[in-house]
Amino acid sequence: MQTGNFRRVSYSTKEGIEIWHLLTCKKQEEQKILTICRKNLSSEALSGIFILTYDRMRKYEGVWHLERQILFPGSVFLENGNEKLLCKELGQCSGIDGQENRLIRLGEAEENFLKGLCGEEHHLEMSRGVIRKGVPKITEGPLRGRESMICRIDRHKRLAKVRLDWQDRMEELCFISAGLEITEKMY
Repeated sequence: MQTGNFRRVSYSTKEGIEIWHLLTCKKQEEQKILTICRKNLSSEALSGIFILTYDRMRKYEGVWHLERQILFPGSVFLENGNEKLLCKELGQCSGIDGQENRLIRLGEAEENFLKGLCGEEHHLEMSRGVIRKGVPKITEGPLRGRESMICRIDRHKRLAKVRLDWQDRMEELCFISAGLEITEKMY
């Protein structure tokens, strides 16, 4: 379905049940799109809108600082129960229709995974762990129990690259960065 320049990518329909959609936009325009949607979309079309974020550590001026970053740059998450109405109102929404946006309906497994990772606050907190004989063991935080999904750890930047098992999605949705502090490395 196309309305103006707005494209919907849907994998199934469940009308009446609150489901998550991902609205792609230009990077660094996430807050602008969030504001436009909150202002122009009805409560029947949109029950929630948010941006998923994560914690990361950055060192500057000789001190480590905890910063909040966008987990999926160029993406805004919409929660609704009426996909057709949402698509219709998004297509009529000025400020969004001129861009090449896509509305992607997340599957139940993907939605549950992100809810489990980011919680009610839609925020992925820092994790902490150790490396034993080359294998990461997360001791606290949302990555605990999800060590097999970690494909790269940058101890200097205190970040982990996590692979999501979303084969049928866009390539940019297959990996996320997550804050990970390794407190000890044992051989």
